[in-house]
Amino acid sequence: MRKVSILALFVALTFVFGIVPADVQAKTTFVTIGTGGITGVYYPTGGAIAKMVNAKRKEYGIRATVESTGGSVFNINSIMAGDLEFGVAQSDRQYQAVEGIADWKDKGPQKDLRAVFSIHAETVDLIAAVDANINSIQDLKGKRVNIGNVGSGYRQNAIDALVANGLDFKKDFHAESLKAAEAPGLIQDGRIDAAFYTVGHPSGYYKEATAGVRKVKFIAIPNAEKLIAKYPYYAAAKTLMSNYPGAANNEEAVETFGVKATFVTSAKVSDEVVYAIVKEVFDNFDKFAKLHPAYKGLTKENMLTGLSAPFHPGAMKYYKEVGLK
Repeated sequence: MRKVSILALFVALTFVFGIVPADVQAKTTFVTIGTGGITGVYYPTGGAIAKMVNAKRKEYGIRATVESTGGSVFNINSIMAGDLEFGVAQSDRQYQAVEGIADWKDKGPQKDLRAVFSIHAETVDLIAAVDANINSIQDLKGKRVNIGNVGSGYRQNAIDALVANGLDFKKDFHAESLKAAEAPGLIQDGRIDAAFYTVGHPSGYYKEATAGVRKVKFIAIPNAEKLIAKYPYYAAAKTLMSNYPGAANNEEAVETFGVKATFVTSAKVSDEVVYAIVKEVFDNFDKFAKLHPAYKGLTKENMLTGLSAPFHPGAMKYYKEVGLK
């Protein structure tokens, strides 16, 4: 008799008041995308992906949010710990995590890390205040230089650039470990003389750094061939100065090297969720490619390059369906 009464109450609530108990409501899967500093390209990239997926919330049952984080290493570690479902990470950091080297030397290979796709190219750049008399990377000696916060991808890029040019950040200058967003303002305030950063262009970071009263210029980073011979994820590159009219004394493209930004996840994230995200980005590729100038030249084909971790099955399912794999 009691069972009949409960059933009658359920029917009454549903049809009379439109109330459905929580346990029978459609479930929403919440996912968080780890990005980077708000002045870089990672944050708007994560935001664009989340916006696309959220527009189809009723269809996929997915609610995506974006988190500004410390960058590549933080994102990968958080994904492996289950604190993030997705994240943007430099291609070099993805490679190191898969191989169990660099920041993952003690932890070993991150076997559950999965590739989803790659995005824009990024260059490793060095800027310096003109009044600091830094005209080459060798002139960093004795100066105050930001090499990046611990846990960021660009910190290791900076260290690699220094080693390739015979410099030791522990001995040759005063190294700061600041987050990227802090550096432009500190250069303008005269508290640091130079800073490294890895990002796609144009970047708000460099626009801010070169727009102040204190004149700032880009410094070439030579010996890229040494890095490329040692690390398969690096490539020679040049940073175009047309993006930064405020840069002092930079009339031509500046020599440097670079990596790619990649989108990663965990093997533990469901195939359905990964498939939905990949489908929205690739089905709306033309719209996605116009969201940021850093995506100029992006193609569906090159979004499947520069990846070291195995593809997530959910991503691979989509790529096979459309003939990309």
